[in-house]
Amino acid sequence: MSRVLISGASIAGPTLAYWLRRRGFEVTVVEKAGAIRGGGYPIDIRGTALEVVRRMGVLPKLREAHVHTERLTFLNPDGSVITSVKPDVVVRGVEGRDIEVPRGDLTEILYATVRDDVEFRFDDSIASLDQRPDGVEVTFRSGAQRTFDLVVGADGLHSNTRRLAFGPEAQFHRYLGHCFAGFTMPNELGLSHEGLTWSRPGRGAAIYAVGDRRNVHGFLTFDRDEPPYEAFRDPEAQRELVASVFADDGWEIPRMVAAMRSADDLFFDVISQIRMPRWSTGRVALVGDAAYAPSFLTGQGTSLGLVGAYMLADALATGADHRAAFAAFEDATRPFVEMNQNLVGEGDSTLFPRTEEAMAKRNEMLRSLDSLPPAEGRPEHSALTLPALEGGAA
Repeated sequence: MSRVLISGASIAGPTLAYWLRRRGFEVTVVEKAGAIRGGGYPIDIRGTALEVVRRMGVLPKLREAHVHTERLTFLNPDGSVITSVKPDVVVRGVEGRDIEVPRGDLTEILYATVRDDVEFRFDDSIASLDQRPDGVEVTFRSGAQRTFDLVVGADGLHSNTRRLAFGPEAQFHRYLGHCFAGFTMPNELGLSHEGLTWSRPGRGAAIYAVGDRRNVHGFLTFDRDEPPYEAFRDPEAQRELVASVFADDGWEIPRMVAAMRSADDLFFDVISQIRMPRWSTGRVALVGDAAYAPSFLTGQGTSLGLVGAYMLADALATGADHRAAFAAFEDATRPFVEMNQNLVGEGDSTLFPRTEEAMAKRNEMLRSLDSLPPAEGRPEHSALTLPALEGGAA
């Protein structure tokens, strides 16, 4: 029986744990947070990823958690309405088939599928990795030491596992020219099952109501030529930067900035991708955002995490040498990943244009959208057909 350590208990990590455990692997998941993280903004599951959750048996629960966002209303800088559309037509999803759930609901459902069969180490993380011919000696932040046959980093865009095994993030980080701040705020507009999107060239805002909840998700984004390195580890600097960018704007922006300043859940980052020449080194591999974050502009981060976890488990379940398994995983999955990463380029943002010309084109496009979404959605979303996950036990 092979012993596998997975770093990260969000989406790709528990999914990989589920499928490895099904094939006889002994799995440990380490998570730096003290527990599974609840709440969070809504995320989408579509295309090939829907088949992953169907095979896991959790599709009915996810359907129950689906938030049924009914419309997105786009606004001019003065707050006047451009148009209202169904969300699916904007992202070219498939109404009635694609799923949108709060991130915390998805992580809770995935965790529930494996918590009784997999060891979880919460409030801990990997401090060091020592690769040897017969295994990986892992020292945890808590001081504990364990040896595993394989280690998989599923710990997100700013992966600690990637840093330890591959080196600094900067060499793989592709900045797309935008920064953003996300936070929750009171639902003072009385929104229900809908989102409002405001924009002017170079910056934009969104208020998103998940069902009928008392709070809504606030989102502020803006263009910047270089990442604001000086603000990454300083929440107060982040608040000041965002406030200064939106200082002269109207509509609900002053109230959003005030909510951002006092929010205890502010999340600030840059919009970026991770592009790596390879996703494994020795006995350590990466999956999900740690290996190939596509950026939320694609709407495919969650789906790529689910699909990648399944494909990695399939490769390892064949019983092949880990080097061959990692190579097979990458050969089968990379074209699908890159196809979805290529949905956006540097400076691209359909929802938040950078120039007056781009905004005029976007508005024209929005007004011309049909009331019904495309029958099959984007071909990129379903471009990979899952294997049957056959193979001997580990």
